[in-house]
This record gives sequence, structure tokens and C-alpha cells, in this order.
Amino acid sequence: MQQAFAKHVSILAASALLTLSSQAFAESDSDGVTDHDHEHSEEHAHDHGDDDIYNGYFDDDQIKARDLSDWEGDWRSVYPLLQDGTLEEVMAHKAEHGDMTAAEYTAYYQTGYATDVARILIDGDSVTFFRDGEPVQGRYDDDGHEVLTYEAGNRGVRYIFEKAGGDAEAPGFIQFSDHAIAPTDAGHYRLYWGDDRAALLEEVTNWPTFYPADLSGEEVAEEMMAH
Repeated sequence: MQQAFAKHVSILAASALLTLSSQAFAESDSDGVTDHDHEHSEEHAHDHGDDDIYNGYFDDDQIKARDLSDWEGDWRSVYPLLQDGTLEEVMAHKAEHGDMTAAEYTAYYQTGYATDVARILIDGDSVTFFRDGEPVQGRYDDDGHEVLTYEAGNRGVRYIFEKAGGDAEAPGFIQFSDHAIAPTDAGHYRLYWGDDRAALLEEVTNWPTFYPADLSGEEVAEEMMAH
């Protein structure tokens, strides 16, 4: 990510990682970026009827516009839960079903989940980022969506919103990814933010992930392990 919120890898580095991650693409679902998407598909397959969409296989005419209200609510970052050990059981669960050890998964997610934004509040067109308890707020307008095609042949959709006002420190763009390609209330999501719209679409290593703030850490862990 850019500016004060998080570090953002360069487009060249991201492109290189995209190529190196081709084997992981074959095991991932609708976001296609890396192995992290595989578990998101497992988490929410029971919530949705069309597994093909969540695995990243859909027709263009199935993609529908979405409003910011799909992500409305109070959200917590899962990064602190990884750091304090709350997600240890989740990492062990991944090791039982994946091709890395629990320690390797933990290291992988330390990079993926990393963010200094602990909370996000979305209300109407307002998105407020909380860093060290301090709010930075922006107002955002719909800026369409982008369909990303990955090496395995599957695809993902990023829903994009551009800042229309608010604090100067608020990012110029925010991009949501939650496996859905049509209007629905998000159960959790990955959020990419920064001032370079195109560069954000190349991000493959850092994907801050947010769950409802009213869930306890244990409840978030249970959601992650649910099939």
C-alpha cells in the first residue's frame, strides 16, 4: 500500500511474483493471486451456491456493478490476531490441508495480512481508516470494476472506488475483493488502497483482510476454519 498506511511493492516486483506464483494460481480461487485465496473459498463455499464463481470461473455477463453499501459496517483487521497467536489454530489447520508447515503459513500471512490500519468504518460514501486509534476519512465514488485474469485461467473482480473528498491523507483509491461478482453483503473482504489505481491491480503480496468488528478473535478463527 502507499503513503502512511502500508508499504506497496513496485509493479515490476509484483509482476515477477505473479510469474513465480503460477503454481499457486492453479490451487487458488476467484482472486487467483496466491494461496491465500484458497482458504477464502473454503471459508465461504457454504454461504454461496455457485462454486464456479468463487473459484474464478464466470462469464462477463454475470458481473454486476456493486455499491459501497455492500461493504458497509465496522470492520477489524485480522493482522493483530495473527500477531497475538489467536490464529495459531488456523495456521495448524492450513498445514493439515496444505503444502506448507504451520510456521511457513504464519510467515506467509504475516506478509499478506500486514497493515497498520486496525479498523475500517464504512458508512454511506464515507470510509474511515483508524491507525493507532486516529481516524482518517475519505468520501468515495464508484469507479467501476476490473476483471483480472490469472495464469491458471481463472479470473477475479476488483470493485474500485475513487476518493471524491475528505482528508488529504485518505487514499485516492480503494479496491475490494471478496469473491462476489454481483451485489451482496460482504462477510469479509480484502482491501487494497493507495493513490495509483493501476499499481494496486498488480499487488500480489499484501492484502489486508477485514472481518466484522463485532466478532471475537476466536469467532474470526472459527470462520476461517469453517467448510
